[in-house]
Amino acid sequence: MAGDSKTAFLAGATEAAPGPAHAPPPVPAHVAIIMDGNGRWAARRGLPRAEGHRRGVEAVRRAVRAALDLGIAYLTVYSFSSENWRRPATEVADLMGLLRLFVRRDLADLDANGVRVRIIGEREGLPGDIAALLREAEERTARNTRLTLVVAFNYGGRQEIVRAARALARAVQEGRLAPEEIGLDTVAAALDTRDIPDPDLVIRTSGEQRVSNFLTWQTAYSEFVFIPDLWPDFDHAAFAAAVGEYQGRDRRFGGLGAQAR
Repeated sequence: MAGDSKTAFLAGATEAAPGPAHAPPPVPAHVAIIMDGNGRWAARRGLPRAEGHRRGVEAVRRAVRAALDLGIAYLTVYSFSSENWRRPATEVADLMGLLRLFVRRDLADLDANGVRVRIIGEREGLPGDIAALLREAEERTARNTRLTLVVAFNYGGRQEIVRAARALARAVQEGRLAPEEIGLDTVAAALDTRDIPDPDLVIRTSGEQRVSNFLTWQTAYSEFVFIPDLWPDFDHAAFAAAVGEYQGRDRRFGGLGAQAR
């Protein structure tokens, strides 16, 4: 009987056109990753820390491929902080060796896949061959547009802000800038990331929940996802899951947000 009533009702009505399908939430334009846990990964397996760092480089390759697959425009990786120089000299040497190897082995592949490499961080005082490799990576890939891979090397967020403040102070001292002209945009334009949008999503691996002097200015309104995986275990599925969590959030930027309106 219920079925007959429904049939009769629909018989007298014009069939409604299906409504527009809801578009999936956009993926973040810029994802930044604090790659943490190489040493612990190695220690749990009775391996030297150098092996953990080597496996970490493999995870970087997977992250780049995942970013390309997911349609991410900018991917920033925290490869070596200003504070990492305090580590044992042998470990620093291993990390420098891995950087050299990564650029020499992977640069052609990155270039062929449309990846532009950008380096942020302090260049002053770097070993000559390292500085040259970083310049080569940027210059060779400068015209690529599919993905910008930002490598934070010899980088510290507070140190970056200090460099920007000094540059602005010099501009004021030389009469090129008035103090009252300094604002949010002026400061942002003096940072290493002047041509890079702020991260929409920051992922940190290994379960630690802190920023560790990473993109201090730029992450003011970023979404954070902390995952338990150690960096060498980070893969496409973990990347996609973090992006999915981001897509489910309501970003308000100080306002009420979509859910409250």
